[in-house]
Amino acid sequence: MLTLDKIYHASYVLKNLIRRTDLIFAPNINPESEIYLKTENLQVTGSFKVRGAYYKISQLSEEEKAKGVVACSAGNHAQGVALAATKSGIKSLICLPDGAPISKIEATKNYGAEVCLVEGVYDDACQKALDLQKEHGYTFIHPFDDENVIAGQGTIGLELLEQLPDVDAVIVPIGGGGLISGVAYAIKSLNPNIKVYGVQANGAASMLNSLQHHKIECLHSVSTIADGIAVKEPGKSTFELCSKYVDGIVTVTDDEISAAILTLMEQQKLIAEGAGAVSVAAALFNKVPVKGKKVVCLVSGGNIDVTILSRVIQRGLLKSGRSYALTIELLDKPGQLKGVSEIIADLGGNVISIHHERTSENSDINGCYLRIVLETRNYAHIEEIRTALIGAGYILTA
Repeated sequence: MLTLDKIYHASYVLKNLIRRTDLIFAPNINPESEIYLKTENLQVTGSFKVRGAYYKISQLSEEEKAKGVVACSAGNHAQGVALAATKSGIKSLICLPDGAPISKIEATKNYGAEVCLVEGVYDDACQKALDLQKEHGYTFIHPFDDENVIAGQGTIGLELLEQLPDVDAVIVPIGGGGLISGVAYAIKSLNPNIKVYGVQANGAASMLNSLQHHKIECLHSVSTIADGIAVKEPGKSTFELCSKYVDGIVTVTDDEISAAILTLMEQQKLIAEGAGAVSVAAALFNKVPVKGKKVVCLVSGGNIDVTILSRVIQRGLLKSGRSYALTIELLDKPGQLKGVSEIIADLGGNVISIHHERTSENSDINGCYLRIVLETRNYAHIEEIRTALIGAGYILTA
């Protein structure tokens, strides 16, 4: 059984291994509320996962340690188990989905683990790990559905209450539910008046669906840029703990996650992965009732694959109104481009690309289309430019 004493014990065991991550005031994320960021993206291994992994391994018997451990992961739990096992002087074998970011795969190897890539998603990697456990007698370190792992993650809740005792609400990412189970249990046990909200990607809302239907459900598939929370099925223990201690769960889109990653980079100089940024996305887009409240967003990890970072930034720019594409129908004659450019420039828009093409056989023989990609300040700025162009007689088709 999970107990508050176990979470305090985990905090004692972890104190010389993990980093007590900072709580950073972030006033611009949602001006209507007082937002703080719990920066687990700056944790050892770049994620909160090392807390649960190390505490679980610390509680193994000498016989279990001698056999070694096996784990499954989308990447962050892998690194936590690898580091914890290496620090404890035991062998670790980690099963990762073959679509896991290369950076996470290489980091897991660098922490001392043997890596087994499995075709599919997290749940396929989990089944492979269980097969290897039976075959070789390893101890299986579950990424979320284990009371010692949950207790390790719950140490974040203790830290939060010490850092911000008068917090009103805490927003936590959810994949399988280990993080929010531990955090919610710790917080609600000490102060049941504090609200705890969970956030999932809308392409992987397994816990939300399960709680809505009052039974554990398995999704047919998951699809999200937040690979760290792309879990088809929540755990039995985490489902029960979330049912009892979590005040609500919401979802965010990949575009909203991208905007949150961009916001953290620009405003706070913090790098978050998709799974780590969902809590910020929920506050940024008012998915939870945070108005007038003192709120902590738990930024759970920062291990984003740099090869997709530019695509995430571009999606974030589009979602936040910082980038916009205009298509204008024109007569193909001298001076048209100049007129359009002057209006955009006078209003402070920055043209970053132009594409000109003749119209089809069904259009005016002298017609053409002008596609312009702009850098803009926000949606109000976009509307100002569109209104000015229309007012000048230009026909906007997109």
